[in-house]
Amino acid sequence: MELESKAVAAPEIKDAFDEFLRAFEAFKSANDERLTQLETRSADVVTEEKVERIDRALGEQTRVLDELTLAAGRPAISGERKLAPATREQKAAFERYVRKGDATGLEIKTTSLGSDAAGGYIVPPEIEQTIDRVVAKASPMRALATVRQIGSNTYYKPITTAGAATGWVAETGTRAQTDTPTLAALEFPTMELYAMPAATQTLLDDAAVDLEAWLANEVQTAFAEQEGAAFISGNGTTAPKGLLSETMVADGDWEWGKLGYIAAGGAAFPAETPADLLISLAYAPKQGYRTNGSWLMNRKTESVIRKFKDDQDNYIWQPGAAAGQPATLLGYPVAEAEDMPDIASNAYAIAFGDFARGYLIVDRVGVRVLRDPYSAKPYVLFYTTKRVGGGVQNFEAIKLLKFAAS
Repeated sequence: MELESKAVAAPEIKDAFDEFLRAFEAFKSANDERLTQLETRSADVVTEEKVERIDRALGEQTRVLDELTLAAGRPAISGERKLAPATREQKAAFERYVRKGDATGLEIKTTSLGSDAAGGYIVPPEIEQTIDRVVAKASPMRALATVRQIGSNTYYKPITTAGAATGWVAETGTRAQTDTPTLAALEFPTMELYAMPAATQTLLDDAAVDLEAWLANEVQTAFAEQEGAAFISGNGTTAPKGLLSETMVADGDWEWGKLGYIAAGGAAFPAETPADLLISLAYAPKQGYRTNGSWLMNRKTESVIRKFKDDQDNYIWQPGAAAGQPATLLGYPVAEAEDMPDIASNAYAIAFGDFARGYLIVDRVGVRVLRDPYSAKPYVLFYTTKRVGGGVQNFEAIKLLKFAAS
């Protein structure tokens, strides 16, 4: 098994994007026909099926385009680039460990490259950076949130829950004593995320196989999928605390430490003026958070919203201006997170806000690999781990739409 990491040719991405735009135009035409029929009578079954068929095709085109763009952005690990002698030595030592289990070179450099044999060995920086870059592209929350690297297992973030009192006063007027700010600390512990790719000894013995690229490719997808789920609904005990695991309150009763929501009034969008709900959600955060606001929802929810129009008869969802650019909703970018719930009773299916200010991801530096040739003979397992934490850091920066009466 040999992995090739090549950039997808730009014409292929352009062709996919053009096909996506053609599908969207066909979708708008079919949906306009459906809406016209609804104004005079019930929509024709054939028209309804046509809209749904084109919508599914549009979703498939989006998926293909996302995959091509991700592949094009995947950096190469090896090649003819000139490396510093120390880096070449690290890479050679790590390759010997992966192929043959020889950790001699890694043990010599324990302060910078390896750990003890029971805990595994830290991968060379190039592999770690490649994993992180691809995970960032695949995980919408990692792309939206603030990401901080730490050297310990827990990050403590001091916050001000009540600021110092301020006011205006004349030049010679009496200054009243002001209240002191109230400080607290948010705690972001890191949790262990792991993947365990397997290889045959034949693969490891094949000198033509780029084992660094193989290992990175094997763990990238597993890490991205696990992170994506945790940042949305993680329990905060064995995984980072997800966005939807916080305490939710109606936005009118919002207080620090809880996330505010707007109620949809039912288990689905209302039949009349459904776009008004989204406008209300977009204006729920303060203006300072709307400036860099983004939508977060899964693809099924986005498919429903794609049919909505404003009072000027314009579609409120628009495709990205170019390949690799996100679609927009009411002028704000849309991030697709398949771990967000579908539209259903009591589901928090849509979030909006400034996720960079609202959610924090912490990475402990270092991805570790432990070679295990014994547990699953004749395969060699590579127990690969990293430590990741996360949680809400600003509870007024993000608002949600809850599909319920109140």
